[in-house]
Amino acid sequence: MINSKYLNKIVFTLLFLSLLACIFIVYYVQANPNTKTVKYESKLFGDEILVIDIQVDKEGWQELLNNPAAKEYIPADLTINGETFDSVGLRTKGNSSLTQVSQMRDSDRYSLHFKFNKYQKGKTYYGLDSFCINNIIGDNTYMKDYLSYDIMNYIGVPSPLMNYAKITVNGEYFGFYIALERYEKSFLDRVYDTSEGQLYNVKIQKGHREDFIEGNVIPRDEPRQSRNRKESEPKDNSNKNPPEQSKGAERFPQGQGGGFPGGMGGGGGNLVYTDDNISNYSDIFDNTEFKKNNDKDKNRVVKALKNLNDGTDLEKYFDVDEILRYLAAHTVVVNLDSYSSSMAQNYYIYEHDGKISILPWDYNLAFGGFQGGNASNTINFPIDTPVSGVSMEDRPLINKLLEVPEYKEKYHEYLTQIVEEYFKGGIFEETINALDEKINDYVKNDTTSFTTYEKYTASLPILKELVALRAESIEGQLNGTIPSTTEGQNANKDLLISGDGINLSDLGSFMNVGGGPGEQGIRGKPGVQRGIQGGGEESGSRWGNPEEMTDMSKMREAMSILQENGGQISDDIHEKLLDLGLDAEEVNRLEEMAKSFNKYGFENRNNRNFIGQDERNRQGKSNDIGGTNSVNPGYAIVIGVLVLLVLANTYLLSKFKRRY
Repeated sequence: MINSKYLNKIVFTLLFLSLLACIFIVYYVQANPNTKTVKYESKLFGDEILVIDIQVDKEGWQELLNNPAAKEYIPADLTINGETFDSVGLRTKGNSSLTQVSQMRDSDRYSLHFKFNKYQKGKTYYGLDSFCINNIIGDNTYMKDYLSYDIMNYIGVPSPLMNYAKITVNGEYFGFYIALERYEKSFLDRVYDTSEGQLYNVKIQKGHREDFIEGNVIPRDEPRQSRNRKESEPKDNSNKNPPEQSKGAERFPQGQGGGFPGGMGGGGGNLVYTDDNISNYSDIFDNTEFKKNNDKDKNRVVKALKNLNDGTDLEKYFDVDEILRYLAAHTVVVNLDSYSSSMAQNYYIYEHDGKISILPWDYNLAFGGFQGGNASNTINFPIDTPVSGVSMEDRPLINKLLEVPEYKEKYHEYLTQIVEEYFKGGIFEETINALDEKINDYVKNDTTSFTTYEKYTASLPILKELVALRAESIEGQLNGTIPSTTEGQNANKDLLISGDGINLSDLGSFMNVGGGPGEQGIRGKPGVQRGIQGGGEESGSRWGNPEEMTDMSKMREAMSILQENGGQISDDIHEKLLDLGLDAEEVNRLEEMAKSFNKYGFENRNNRNFIGQDERNRQGKSNDIGGTNSVNPGYAIVIGVLVLLVLANTYLLSKFKRRY
């Protein structure tokens, strides 16, 4: 039996050892953050380009191609770098990009989504629930998605892992794609160390989307011709320029610097709080990623939106620092097919315990590829009013955060870090060069591409130049030599950096599918207009006969002028348009479009010092075990010892306390 005179020493010793164990655990976790395994990162998103063969029933595959908008799953066997996974769910993905491809008579190069547990519960690819392959439409560089996420990763924004993939279907070449990790439970587990919470994919719903997508997806009962159709087969040109599609084409010219008329986001994607009615936020809640999602979950998001719009308890309901990083990277790359424009879409909301994070998505039209106007507009896109086609008040996530001086200062710090370290430090150019070395031969042999190898090689130096000027402008906006708001830039245009000599369409753009109207369509099929009208080989021009096509750089400049003047064409504006080199007929067309814009509400644009994501991704990585959380054995031993010490203390104190 232990004498009482030794009890104090024993208890003190045990407590001291317990304290040492606690200190050791804290140190151990900090020095060895590798407590989690995600084998799929190295298997799917490593340095090696993926080679994926999709083995699928031919009839089921053809049905998928004939009915892409249905987005219905079919079973497929995936062979990834020689390893086969059977019964994987496969469907088409995308919205406007899907529509464009569906209108093409000579291409079925859809983006695709793979879900491993669709038919077999619990099945994963080394822990990965699902991933997608994007068709790289509208991107001559093949790199906009990759570079955008790389910048996000660098500044510490949770983002999908990415790689490139050569795709075959039943052994036949299908295309060279970019592969992306999907936002799923495996992503949450990898990044946030939990699979709890709710994910919402914010997208404009069908009724809103039809306001700006020209044409419709080809109906189910109208079979599409395969992209493998032989050249000798007759081509049907009888339906050129359908009236409905031609009308849509004139109504929404590409490349304007101010968004679609009226602004979208009426379904809650703009994050404007209206009331507590869940049905008023359909753009958010109709796209929940998880089945276990109820009104209680949704009400937590609505409550957060109310506080956001009131500017109250922001850090309680939002991961403010993470969102500021996101806004900085997002503003840098000028992606306007997003929350920043009238579209109010293409981002994810992750809600956990009532707190919201914003996750980036869909960057193939970054760097001015959508509503970017001319190159100068993209280069000088204002950092303190980073919206297009809407007012700051219409985008409370941006407006309310930047209204707080502390948050705005931190946002500026993240912008500075991206400019100084990622761009001026050479990382951006090094990344482009490394990617080019990796994918160049694949692009050269990408026979189903929406662009050409010549356009690809020509686009990369242009992208480097554009981004160098963008970085210069941001630096000037931060130090005050260049206005940082739309109002200030409109009043001091002589202070802006010129983008003369840079044509944004050389990088690819929305509905231009990587090349100008009237050019070669799907490679090897001359004369095909790539999906602008979808009505035959000569229907690609928005303005009629391709040979009579207006210089789109002039048209974008014209739209910028209209945007700055709220869509009104006065006599002075009429003269400015003529001075651009437009003829009277073209100006008349713009006047008609302006009337349409005003009818729907044409708004003026006036109205690594910390752990980055690439480091965070490596926390807890193992190349041996994959799929779920795994505790390091050494860590488990330390925890076990600590528990025993605490139990011993408790036992001794309870046993001998009666002797005092």
